[in-house]
Amino acid sequence: MTDLRDHFRALHESGTFLLPNPWDVGSARLLAGLGFPALASTSSGLAASLGKRDQQVTRDELVAHVAAVTAAVRVPLNVDAERCFADSPAGIAETVDLLAAAGAAGISIEDYDPATGQIETVATATERVAAAAAACARHGIVLTARAENLLYGHDDLADTIARLRAYRDAGAEVLYAPGLRTPADITRVVEAVAAPVNVLAVAGAPTVAELTELGVRRVSTGGALAWAAYGALRDAARELRDAGTTTFRAGALTPAEVQEAFGPHA
Repeated sequence: MTDLRDHFRALHESGTFLLPNPWDVGSARLLAGLGFPALASTSSGLAASLGKRDQQVTRDELVAHVAAVTAAVRVPLNVDAERCFADSPAGIAETVDLLAAAGAAGISIEDYDPATGQIETVATATERVAAAAAACARHGIVLTARAENLLYGHDDLADTIARLRAYRDAGAEVLYAPGLRTPADITRVVEAVAAPVNVLAVAGAPTVAELTELGVRRVSTGGALAWAAYGALRDAARELRDAGTTTFRAGALTPAEVQEAFGPHA
C-alpha cells in the first residue's frame, strides 16, 4: 500500500495525468485495464450504483466500496470523501483512518455542508482541512482540498482562490475547484495556489492537451463516465422496448475485452 501511495504522490510532481472516476468494481477494472495510472471514486456515480442520489451514501457504504475497488485493481485510488462524514476534527480523522485501512491512496475533502445547504466559512473549512491533513499524513495519503463555490452558484473566483490557498497552508497537497472552465480562470488558479491543481473535465472546459499547457497536474471526470454509461443503458433499453432491435450490441465490449478486463471463465 505504501508503494501505491508513494506512486500517487509522485504522479503530481510533473506533467498532467488523467484520473477517471469509476463507480463500481467492474468499471474500475475496465479503466485500470485501459492503462490509466490512477483512479478516483465518484460520490454521485457510487450513489447511482446504490440507487441513491449524491450525498446520500453512508460512510460505511463508501468504505466498503473503497475496499472492494482497491482489492480489485493495482493502481492508486483517490477517494471522494465529501465532508469526511463528520463535523468534528476527531470524526474527520476517524473517517481518514477507515479509508486508509480500506486502501485509499488519496482522499478529498470539500467545504460544502449539505445539512445546511451552505459553503462553510473559510475559518471552519480550513480547520477541517487541517484535521484531514494531519490524519492523512499519518498514513502517507495525498489530501486534496476542494472549494465548492462554483458548483453552488458562488462565482467569486477571488474567494475560491483565497480558500484554496488557505487549504494549501493547512496541509492539503492538491487543490481542486470543480467547475472551472475558461483558460483564464484556470491559469489564474494554477498560478495563485502554486501547488498541484485538479481540474474537472466538463463541457466547455479546455482539452486535456490544453490543460497540460496551462499547468494543470490532474484531470478527473467526476460522475461523467457513470452518467454516460447509464445514458447508453437507457438508449439501449428504449431501442429494445420500442423497436424490438438490438443494434446497441455494436457498442458493447467484445468477448476479448471482457476477458482482458475481468479475467477468463473459472
